[in-house]
Amino acid sequence: MDKKTSSLNSSLGKRLSSWLLRYAAQLTFLAILFIVLSASSPVFLSGKNLINVMRQVSTNVFVACAMTLILILGGIDLSIGAVMATTGMVSAFLSLSGVPFIVCAFVGLLVGAAAGLINGIIISNTNMQPFIVTYATQIILRGMVYVITAAGTLRLTSQGFLDFGGGSLGIIPWPVLYMIIVVAMSVLILNYSKLGRHIYSIGGNPKAAQFAGINTKKIKILIYTLSGTLAALSGLVLTSRNSSMQPSLGVGLEMDAIAAVVLGGTSMAGGQGAIAGTVIGAFIIGFINNGLNLLGMDSFWQYIVKGIVILIAVYMDFVKGNKINKAEK
Repeated sequence: MDKKTSSLNSSLGKRLSSWLLRYAAQLTFLAILFIVLSASSPVFLSGKNLINVMRQVSTNVFVACAMTLILILGGIDLSIGAVMATTGMVSAFLSLSGVPFIVCAFVGLLVGAAAGLINGIIISNTNMQPFIVTYATQIILRGMVYVITAAGTLRLTSQGFLDFGGGSLGIIPWPVLYMIIVVAMSVLILNYSKLGRHIYSIGGNPKAAQFAGINTKKIKILIYTLSGTLAALSGLVLTSRNSSMQPSLGVGLEMDAIAAVVLGGTSMAGGQGAIAGTVIGAFIIGFINNGLNLLGMDSFWQYIVKGIVILIAVYMDFVKGNKINKAEK
């Protein structure tokens, strides 16, 4: 083995060790959860169930990747679930009118991008808090969906639409393949692009980023537009999987996304975070949801358990922030 190869292996080993150390708590929790659920339910370890978990997790990963970028940027997006429902409604109506699915999907993605664009423009050009702006968008869009559909369900008939989220490539569901692509693109943006460096800079110190010549308004608009687009993708996949569009589509999914992101180590104060941790956090949430369903726990109790998990995630972020502040002092 030559020196160059040896040096490369040593570098990769150090990176892997650093990565494992960084996410030791999350990986340990995920492993414990996996073992407990495997012992509690014989169905959990079946291939069919694990594939189903990955299919379910994928829709959370889409929006959680976007939420990671937004939280690192120093913002938040509470409109994700409502954007999903709006996208599903528009695409379902078009599909039922005989429009080809590819057009329905494209229009749906445009609707999501437009919602994110509006959020981004308002947030970047005013002093209004992202929490308030996106919460208002959530209420407006959710109300529109209920009014337009008269709180009714739209049943899909297009096979192309049904296959988009319900089909598979061999044994691998299409949503899992979409998830891999979204994760890869998100990693490239954050770790290997100027945009990623600017996102971290803005989240860490917005004023310093402005003085450095970074166009903070443009980047905020771009990231919120991306968030709306990924929410639209999640809405299309869920509508397809359900074989119908329901006005309640996506309710509470923004909370699952935030929980996944914060569990993965992203700071809600901005400037810190990574996609790898978000994916681990999404699988933790996915295993919890799947495990509680397999154990037959009432859906109302599931809300309580997930709420506790979110509270723990926020507390972890608080403790982590305190440690960083003490280290800096």
